[in-house]
Amino acid sequence: MIKARIVVTLKNGVLDPQGKAIEGALGSLGFAGVGSVRQGKVFDVEVDAADPASAEAQLKDMCAKLLANTVIENYTVEIA
Repeated sequence: MIKARIVVTLKNGVLDPQGKAIEGALGSLGFAGVGSVRQGKVFDVEVDAADPASAEAQLKDMCAKLLANTVIENYTVEIA
């Protein structure tokens, strides 16, 4: 089994209302100096693949089909 981490984030220019709410909450809790917060998703996945290259190809296919909305989100795949 090959372990990987997928990080999905909103593309630059896409509004992030949840990040904005978190930013405001941090300020109200006394955390000064927080300039910007962007919210994202992290997936830890194990795949049964012959090698890291085929695992990465599988994981990218998963992202394109389900885990990320590629119109508004970017993703990175990190093989552990």
